[in-house]
Amino acid sequence: MLILDIVSTVALAGVVLFLGYGLRRAVPALARVNLPAPVVGGFLVAVAMTVAHSSGVQLFKFDTTLQTPLQNAFFTSIGFAASLQLLRQGGPLVLRFFLFAALIAVFQNVLGAAVAVAVGQPPLLGVLAGSVTLTGGPATGLAFAPLFEEAGVPGAATVAIMAAMVGIVCGGLIGSPIATRLIERGRVALPASGGTPTRVDPATRIVESQVPEPAVAAPAGEDPEAYILLKHLVLMLVAMWLGGFVSRAITGAGWTLPSYIGAMLVAAVIRNVDDLLRVFGLSQQTLDDLGSVALSLFLAMALMTLRLWELANLAVPLTVILFAQVALVAIVAAVVVPALMGRDYESIVMAGGFIGFMLGTTANAMANMSALVERYGPAPKAFLTVPLVGAFFIDFANAVLITACLNLFR
Repeated sequence: MLILDIVSTVALAGVVLFLGYGLRRAVPALARVNLPAPVVGGFLVAVAMTVAHSSGVQLFKFDTTLQTPLQNAFFTSIGFAASLQLLRQGGPLVLRFFLFAALIAVFQNVLGAAVAVAVGQPPLLGVLAGSVTLTGGPATGLAFAPLFEEAGVPGAATVAIMAAMVGIVCGGLIGSPIATRLIERGRVALPASGGTPTRVDPATRIVESQVPEPAVAAPAGEDPEAYILLKHLVLMLVAMWLGGFVSRAITGAGWTLPSYIGAMLVAAVIRNVDDLLRVFGLSQQTLDDLGSVALSLFLAMALMTLRLWELANLAVPLTVILFAQVALVAIVAAVVVPALMGRDYESIVMAGGFIGFMLGTTANAMANMSALVERYGPAPKAFLTVPLVGAFFIDFANAVLITACLNLFR
């Protein structure tokens, strides 16, 4: 057994991360369904660890001291994105889409809990295979896993990552076909030929384009790029520091919650104060970049330590729960989303995006919508609405919802 210290563990997580990038390039199917690179690389290590475990061998012993701080840093960056000004800027369409997505996240947990009880499992298993991992994705699932384990869900981290991976694959496979069928059978008016195509950027870049970047005012003699990076890193650390006090106060009141909630709330307050007073001059792009780096290393580190052998007794119940969840999102997207969002072409593109992020990640949503606009024409409202909700606002609402479910069902 190779014992890794804190530096060696993070270094290996970095190597595993880039292994994942390499595998995504070598196996195009992985990229088509938008499996994140750290999940691909980390899962490979987890499989190797499982094979070794079956032979009575432990390959590595990791020092995961930095796993929780990296997790908290990512969710702190999500808190900084919770701008009420940005939500207002998106208009009634964004607000309507956000409230509906939050409502379906509630239904995911109710359905998951009901199916779990029906197959003889604790209701929290259904919640974990509900909005935690489907709306939330692998990062949210892994962040909440220790709390679900404490509340009686065995192998919660393994369940979380498997549910998230199934959701990502399903969201990538069914979103575009369902929307295509709606377009072709619904006889909706398509964009005029020859129009300007929708620019297909990553979700965070589309959102960032709605937020003006502040002017960089570095002290004399300082590199502006390094200064703005340092400033935002310090703000993120301060939010995490103060958030620790907030989390402990909430926990002291009897609520069970993950460690990042306090930091996310503090970051949201800083963001909205800055929107009003321009005290710090926050750069959303810089915050997103810092959060993305933290997320990638956190996921790679968490995947490396998965105990896949714990999933054996839960495979059948988990399959039944996930089948019900995929059916729920598919039906809602096909029947309700187009009617709610305007009964036009753009509303159907939003339905394809809805399937993507309510089952997997915002990357799935963008891929689904991209396939549609490449075939049928631009959908600018959809490409504003879906990333605003899927990349930022639903994560914030989902964290509150999951915390409530944990305290309700434990």
